[in-house]
Amino acid sequence: MSLLEVRELDVAYDGVPALRGVGLTVSEGEVVTVLGANGAGKSTLLKAIVGLVPSQRGQLRFNGKDLRGSSPPRCLDLGITLCPEGRRLFPEMTVLENIRMGAYSSRDRAAFKQRLEQMYEMFPKLADRTEQTASSLSGGEQQMVAIARALMSKPKLLLLDEPTLGLAPKMIHEVARLVKLINAEGIAVVLVEQNARLALRISDRGVVLENGEVSLRGTSAELLGNEAVQKIYLGG
Repeated sequence: MSLLEVRELDVAYDGVPALRGVGLTVSEGEVVTVLGANGAGKSTLLKAIVGLVPSQRGQLRFNGKDLRGSSPPRCLDLGITLCPEGRRLFPEMTVLENIRMGAYSSRDRAAFKQRLEQMYEMFPKLADRTEQTASSLSGGEQQMVAIARALMSKPKLLLLDEPTLGLAPKMIHEVARLVKLINAEGIAVVLVEQNARLALRISDRGVVLENGEVSLRGTSAELLGNEAVQKIYLGG
């Protein structure tokens, strides 16, 4: 059984279709990349999965449970976390305060402290910046805070929306390393990413969205070798 099942999903904004009949499956321990041009529906797909936008038709199931109509808090409780495009940190709050927001529903102080220590091990730079405001950090450091915040709830599935957007090349490769490290913890990942070559190299499978519909799907190796993907997304 797949961890996440999305079937025939339709989403519209004010009657204008954003997703049409979209299907996506993610198994435990997988990294699945979603490629597509701006406006193809990639972010809408992630938002629909966690209940930030309603779907008009289709199936959404996670770990065998129906997600259709679920609220973001319920999706979080089930084990799905979204790290949104643009990081969406609280700029005047400290690094620690931002990370703490990822565990807002937890009442277990010992578990919180243990998870926080794990985050500082994964993101050692943040351990030295706990009292700095998020706005004082570089773009790469802010992305680390956003990912650490998303991981505080110990998700089974992490949705990453454009994590390398606007980052320097060195930080782009650091984010790729972190995705592999997160996945090695047993966390499945859905990765929306403009850097198609990088994304496919660290994922197991991928889908391509065009105008709100799935136009291609396959293993990462198949998509890397696909002539259309090479021409449109890889500069080949």
